[in-house]
Amino acid sequence: MRPMARLSTLVPAALLALSSFGTSGCIKKILLDGQISSTRKASVAVNTIGDYEVAEKAAMAGLAQIEGMRFLAPENEDALFMLTRSWASVSFGFIEDSMETTEDAEGTGANWDYHKRRAEQAYERSIWYGTQLVEQDVPGFKEATRNLDSMKAYLANFEDPEDAEKLFWLGNAWVGRVNVAKEKPELVGELYVGVALMEKSVELDPTYMNGSGYVVLASFHARTPMAELDEAKGLFDKALAISEGKSLLPKVQLAVRYYCNTKDKDNYVKTLEEVLAAGDGDPYQRLPNTIAKRKAARWLGAERMRANCGF
Repeated sequence: MRPMARLSTLVPAALLALSSFGTSGCIKKILLDGQISSTRKASVAVNTIGDYEVAEKAAMAGLAQIEGMRFLAPENEDALFMLTRSWASVSFGFIEDSMETTEDAEGTGANWDYHKRRAEQAYERSIWYGTQLVEQDVPGFKEATRNLDSMKAYLANFEDPEDAEKLFWLGNAWVGRVNVAKEKPELVGELYVGVALMEKSVELDPTYMNGSGYVVLASFHARTPMAELDEAKGLFDKALAISEGKSLLPKVQLAVRYYCNTKDKDNYVKTLEEVLAAGDGDPYQRLPNTIAKRKAARWLGAERMRANCGF
């Protein structure tokens, strides 16, 4: 073979080898993005676990895994969404559970305060990720939180029903943080942000999470005996109609928010007892319903009813 012929065959091979170095990073990104996407799709499986302790350990381990993925792909939308959802879910489903359990056993002492701070920090982390998530779609979220008008103007940019889920979880975390940190006026003063996020989520898709957006809004409107209780009841009724009994949390919140504040002990007790007597139901609601039953059992405790509802 002549030297020039050998050179002509080697040059394309060399260029191909060099190009592979340039594309290896792209290949790794594609593989990582695919893994994160698959993890998001598979993450709903945890809701089929009815064993509370097993689910708690699985949720905590899952958080660590997703945090690692997000570290490798800091702008990946699926990773940001899962962290927004997971930190809010862990706070409500497990850390607040520890708060209430500790309160019933020991009162609001050092251990209760420890879990309270954990819950608040988890919600704050959810908000941190959720803010990045919505900023990817519409920049300017932080600036929009300065007042209700600017918040509504910002949210008007979200028109796709698929946006409902990211707005739901960010709003859920925002409201949840206020709920566990009521003593902080700076957080209470920004509650309208979480409410506006949830209202927009419900506007885009009222059926998301079996109508859970209505539950959050209803709980807000039933926050005190002097709040908008009639509006709260209407929202609870919508949530119950959408869930068709698949989700038990709407009934729990109806009891501990609405019937508690309207001093309706008969319906309060009846509703929580219905939750405890409910069967297995939807297999993809086992974990949420297990959490709901734990909460219902606690709120049927005589001291909790007396202290919170005056029964």
